[in-house]
Amino acid sequence: MTLKIDIDGGAGDAPYEQVRAQIAGQARSGALPVGYKLPTVRGLAESLGLAANTVAKAYRALEADGVVETRGRNGTFVAAAGEGAAREAAAAAQVFAERARRLGLSEEDAAAVVRDALRAAYGTSG
Repeated sequence: MTLKIDIDGGAGDAPYEQVRAQIAGQARSGALPVGYKLPTVRGLAESLGLAANTVAKAYRALEADGVVETRGRNGTFVAAAGEGAAREAAAAAQVFAERARRLGLSEEDAAAVVRDALRAAYGTSG
């Protein structure tokens, strides 16, 4: 198993977002197993031809999402993201549901808002 990241300079997404999305995808698919040690920020930045701050920003976002965990000087490792991500998504859904109810949305209208947001986020049409 090896971390594979391709940066597309012509893509609409910023390089840090490309790094974040590719690592997250590989971690969630199992291509990078739980406990896999990621390269250092500086090492990955050099290999990709990016600034260290760009990779550091991606690592911080991944850590905030629960995909990786930083263990101080020991490095950054793929976390057991499935459970953490599911818990965080459930908590966000609960907050949304409570807010939608307070705003007076029906359950059907709230679900429609969520479907539209998911389509926009995932780029699907239905």
